Amino acid sequence: MHDDLIARAKAWLAEDPDTETRDELAKLIDAGDTAELSDRFGGTLQFGTAGLRGELGAGPMRMNRSVVIRAAAGLAAYLRKQGQGDGLVVIGYDARHKSADFARDTAAVMTGAGLRAAVLPRPLPTPVLAFAIRHLGAVAGVEVTASHNPPRDNGYKVYLGDGSQIVPPADAEIAAEIDAIASLHDVPRPDTGWEILDDSVLDAYLARTDAVLAAGSPRTARTVYTAMHGVGKDVLLAAFARAGFPEPVLVAEQAEPDPDFPTVAFPNPEEPGAMDLAFARARDTDPDLVIANDPDADRCAVAVKDGADWRMLRGDEVGALLAAHLVRRGVTGTFAESIVSSSLLGRIAGKAGLPYEETLTGFKWIARVDGLRYGYEEALGYCVDPEGVRDKDGITAALLITELASVLKEEGRTLLDLLDDLAVEHGLHATDQLSVRVQDLSLIADAMRRLRERPPAELAGLPVVRAEDLARGSESLPPTDGLRYTLDGARVVVRPSGTEPKLKCYLEVVVPVSAPSALPAARGRAAELLAAVKRDLSAAAGI
Repeated sequence: MHDDLIARAKAWLAEDPDTETRDELAKLIDAGDTAELSDRFGGTLQFGTAGLRGELGAGPMRMNRSVVIRAAAGLAAYLRKQGQGDGLVVIGYDARHKSADFARDTAAVMTGAGLRAAVLPRPLPTPVLAFAIRHLGAVAGVEVTASHNPPRDNGYKVYLGDGSQIVPPADAEIAAEIDAIASLHDVPRPDTGWEILDDSVLDAYLARTDAVLAAGSPRTARTVYTAMHGVGKDVLLAAFARAGFPEPVLVAEQAEPDPDFPTVAFPNPEEPGAMDLAFARARDTDPDLVIANDPDADRCAVAVKDGADWRMLRGDEVGALLAAHLVRRGVTGTFAESIVSSSLLGRIAGKAGLPYEETLTGFKWIARVDGLRYGYEEALGYCVDPEGVRDKDGITAALLITELASVLKEEGRTLLDLLDDLAVEHGLHATDQLSVRVQDLSLIADAMRRLRERPPAELAGLPVVRAEDLARGSESLPPTDGLRYTLDGARVVVRPSGTEPKLKCYLEVVVPVSAPSALPAARGRAAELLAAVKRDLSAAAGI
């Protein structure tokens, strides 16, 4: 075993084009560090519907140039088999460690395979890449990003020509082409031949951002903005300037791209502490709302003043606010969300007489809904211009929520007042998550098995009226590893995370509200129910 491991590591080393990872691997081989080598050579990073994502480093279980070159070659082979061997592949990247290298390698591989390749001019938000695919008529797009993962990670997201991320069976077909590559020496990588795009694509994206706002709408809301050390700042500021909003006040410590994310433990606005600097800036400047993007700016977080201090709105709250705003503006088309997001969207769409659809988790599914006009999911992802960007877009979502805040401001109201109205009209929809991070992945499988074998009959004293195993699929949903429980006044979805070693449980309770004066009692009841559902579900799952 030891000799075989060293032999595989040496074979990898001989092909590695990157001096940094070569040095790192040579040191591990020289030191005979079999534990670390086993970790890196115990398999390969799996190419799935999220593409690739993992920790940077040498070896097939890490993100590095060798892994990226293979992924690019697999994608190129897949496109050729689809009869698109002379098509254009457009490539974007964020400001993480190695992102520019991975983008350049992808362009070289595409060029060497006979495709045309074009690279965005500098690190830009993921939605700009998603826009560029459709705008340029590309057959595929690649975004090098690990979104809001820790600093040591990077990733590789693949889109096809419709401008949305890959779904089965394309992911498995691309993975098979990657596996079929015997040696990196078989992959031609010329030094030139691809195009570096100018700013015209970005200009076209910015020109479209105006379209998400209503002509002549108020543009008065004042914002504090953080880019979370990512690539969102310049594009968001340009979009806000075009729209005529007051210039956002920046969280200076987090405004510029920094792949080490020095001020946050985890560069995700949902994580505890990530918004502390933004809230401090808001206390000093008293804006109407705080807006945050994640590092690749496809997500948008919103915070509001609630009483004496600031609080983050949940993704489901922002999702409902944007839907209510679009309904009030008289839009038509389908409203869609993932099954783990709040059922309030369905109530808003239903009352407005608009079509509504639920999809599996992920924008790769939401973006594919026929006639989509608006889609969201609770993890701070919003698609408000599906014709332009078939993916979540943190820039246009920020524009739309700021327009809504401006409309309400003119009426002497706030986003919280509108949330209260929605609760009185449709019932208070309160959501929460039970998320369990594990070292040992078998614990997740055990919990899912336990729930499948002994589904709970009730949670928080509410009877389970329907238990569904989503692995079986249905008329409306493809099969996925998940469980859904419909209760009398509540809903629970349990699923393993697709990108992290976590078991995620999405909880929602709905409490009727007779009048605005009944809201405080309804909130208290909802909090009690959510706590009890969490407790009972933990016991049932053995977590």
